[in-house]
Amino acid sequence: MSDNVEKEQGSISIHTENIFPIIKKWLYSDKDIFLRELVSNGVDAIHKLQNINLIEGLQLADEYKVNIHIDKEAGTLTVTDNGIGMTAEEVRKYINQVAFSSAEDFIEKFKDLEDKNQIIGHFGLGFYSSFMVAENVEIRTLSYQKDAEAVHWQCEGTTSYSLESIDKKDRGTEIILHLNEDEKEFLEPDAVREVLKKFCNFLPVSINLEGEEVNDKNPLWTKTAAEITDDEYKEFYRKLYPMSADPLFWIHLNIDFPFNLKGIVYFPRLSNEFDVTKSHIKLFCNQVFVSDNTPELIPEFLTPLQGCLDAPDLPLNVSRSYLQNDPQVRKIREVISGRVAAKIVDLAKNDREAFEPIWEDIHSFVKYGMMREDKFYEKVKDQVIYHATGEDKFTTLPEYLERAKEKHENKVYYANDEGTQAIYLKLFKTQGMEALILDAMIDNHFIQFLESKNTDLKFERVDSDITENLLEADASQKIVEGADNKTKGERIEQVFKDGLDIKGLTIRIETLKDDSVPGMILLNEQSRRFKEMTRMMGQGEMPDMFSDHTLMVNTASPAVEKILKLQDEGNNESANMLIEQIYDLAMLSHQAISKERMAGFLERSGKLLGMV
Repeated sequence: MSDNVEKEQGSISIHTENIFPIIKKWLYSDKDIFLRELVSNGVDAIHKLQNINLIEGLQLADEYKVNIHIDKEAGTLTVTDNGIGMTAEEVRKYINQVAFSSAEDFIEKFKDLEDKNQIIGHFGLGFYSSFMVAENVEIRTLSYQKDAEAVHWQCEGTTSYSLESIDKKDRGTEIILHLNEDEKEFLEPDAVREVLKKFCNFLPVSINLEGEEVNDKNPLWTKTAAEITDDEYKEFYRKLYPMSADPLFWIHLNIDFPFNLKGIVYFPRLSNEFDVTKSHIKLFCNQVFVSDNTPELIPEFLTPLQGCLDAPDLPLNVSRSYLQNDPQVRKIREVISGRVAAKIVDLAKNDREAFEPIWEDIHSFVKYGMMREDKFYEKVKDQVIYHATGEDKFTTLPEYLERAKEKHENKVYYANDEGTQAIYLKLFKTQGMEALILDAMIDNHFIQFLESKNTDLKFERVDSDITENLLEADASQKIVEGADNKTKGERIEQVFKDGLDIKGLTIRIETLKDDSVPGMILLNEQSRRFKEMTRMMGQGEMPDMFSDHTLMVNTASPAVEKILKLQDEGNNESANMLIEQIYDLAMLSHQAISKERMAGFLERSGKLLGMV
């Protein structure tokens, strides 16, 4: 067939007369998307020809590719494909009508958005994105159809165009961009290669820059998991994130129903430089890069995830607010959440020892996810591990409760600061008891969440009370002695009350199984939690965590016995110094001693040392 087109001049019918200036300024910071659009169009043209070849049996055996050629002297960038090509009539239809009206519709739809980044991917301008960087665009094309005649289309960024027949032997389309003066950066091969690597790195057709292939036509996510080794997963990760350490684990997605989704997501090793508030997933559409900032696709608690998602059915020319409520996007989030949960369970069950160092990196995100999603909680709840003090090991909550049920059924003792609570943990250890270390920022909330999920379960910090397992029955406390008819316990309580005139302080007398501790500060669990919550919410004045506290005095301590002896000898000054010292030492373990008391503590310590 032959159109035999004499040179025709024409005008493109559009409603927006100033569409070219708008195109040139549209998404100016992302102007390099023009190359993605043109290369993607070339790949589409090749795919169309491959389908026709298959259906019509044309027996074409070409090596399909898209070529990018730079001519610095002429100031041109040319994108060539050997795909389906176009006839003159198809140029009139697909370039003058369809492409232009699509560009116009796109701009009309989104021109009022103040933040152009609200449009995911910026697909839509297609061929006319060329005019973001070019002052003059030519198309030279030859259709695959038998006896087709090649044509040449040209437009200088106005509503006028020219179309004529030319002599062209090779099937396909050649788009020549005469670049604007301020877009000469696209005449530098390194700059063009960088854009191609960003947007076209995984296209399924060979992309060549000056004869050199720049893309990976078969990215790992297009294969099945059974075909891929661990080393290949790690190598692909390094290709995506060149300066990163090996990931903690990865998940291969290959979903055909109820939506199409392929990809590989990795949980990275987190460093101080890693921004956990930003999306790190690279989104593709049929292997064309779309965006690396699509938080809508990932559950909030999994924002550290890295890797690639290829979602060919995702509507990309929409605002983020629409995407946030799109049912398919919600399903994608649910799938990713479910797959991460399954992976965590799998890792924990198959190799606890290997899972423990992974847990150190991921535990805050897992706990947050459990609090945010019931389904996620139900899947992982029995595989969450905690650092336990007993033998410096990790344990699950069911394992801990099973070991502790004889001594404290359904009660979990925990420490949130091993340093300041060392004395309490020592007592637990000497009695063969365990506490869990819950010292992450999220753990305060997580503890209360677990209690709400398990109403029989009770968490108590090791310094909130003294469990009966640490106490010794002391008959001497009940024996009345001395002229004042008081028991030993009553005498100790009175001397400490007399020696410590501190507002909000309660004295409690107990006999511990360990005599090395003269006194300990106890903070009521519920009262302390309420004050911490008030402090975090910033309601009113900062609460004093020690406005109400208890000094537990250990009658088994030699220091306490010494105080009674000094009292009996009438040496009240030395007895009071020891009382003050016991209180200050107990407060010091909480790092809660005031400046005024610290001065007295240091002076008193010197005096006591001089008495030894």
